[in-house]
Amino acid sequence: MKEFKSVLITGASSGIGKALAESLAGDDVYLAISGRDEARLKDVAEYCRTKGAVVDANIVDVTNQIAMKSWIEEIDTAHPLDLVVANAGVSPGTSGETEKADQMRRMLDINVTGVLNTVDPIIPKMIERKSGSIALLSSLAGFRGLPSAPGYGASKAWVRSFGEGLRGSLHVEGINVTVICPGFVASRITDQNNFPMPFYMAAPKAADIILRGLSKDKARIAFPPASYMMVWLMAFLPLWLTDMLARHLPRKE
Repeated sequence: MKEFKSVLITGASSGIGKALAESLAGDDVYLAISGRDEARLKDVAEYCRTKGAVVDANIVDVTNQIAMKSWIEEIDTAHPLDLVVANAGVSPGTSGETEKADQMRRMLDINVTGVLNTVDPIIPKMIERKSGSIALLSSLAGFRGLPSAPGYGASKAWVRSFGEGLRGSLHVEGINVTVICPGFVASRITDQNNFPMPFYMAAPKAADIILRGLSKDKARIAFPPASYMMVWLMAFLPLWLTDMLARHLPRKE
C-alpha cells in the first residue's frame, strides 16, 4: 500500500478536502492546504497539527494562474510533493454569484480552470522525479448531462475526461493520475440541496474510500457502487430513454 508523506490539497476547508487532510495527517506528514474560508481552513490546519503533521495553510484562489503556480512551485521546492489533489469546486448554490449565467461562468472557472491551474505547475516537477500521484475530483454527475445541473455536470465531465487522458499521457513518466467520482457526500455543495440524496455519505467515509483507492493507484474511484452503476447505465442507454428518466430528477434551486 502506497503512503503519501508530502501532499497538497485544494478546497481543504470543508467536505472531502477537509476529510482527506484530516485523514492523511500524522507524524512525518507535510500538508499544504488551501481553501476559500480562512477560519475553517485554520481549524483544519490546527486539527492536522494535533495529529503530528506539518501544515502550510493558505488562502489561494485556484482561478489565479500566477498565484497558484507560485504557491505550488514554492511548496514543491521545499517539500517535493508525492500527491496533489485538485479538489476545489463549487455548484450553482456555492459559486458566490446570483445570476444564472454568472453562476455558470464562475463555476466553470473554478471547476475547470482551477483544476488546470492546480495540476499544470506540478507536472514538470513530477516528470523530473519520474514519480508522483495526481488526483482530480470529478463527480458521478459528470457521466451524463442532467437537467438538474447542466453546468455543474459539464464541468465535472471535463475533469473526468481530462484526468483520464492525462493518466495515459503521464503513465510513461512514472506519474499516476486518478479521477475521483463521488456521489452525494456531506459538503457545502450538498448542504444547498433541498431534495432527497440517495446513498448520502459522510465526508470521512468518502475520504477513506478515496485514500484506499489512491494507495492502489486506481484509475477511477467512483462511489457509492449503486449510484455509480446507475449513472454508468444511463451513459449507455438510448437518449430517448435517459431523457425521459432525467426529466423526473429533482432540480437545484
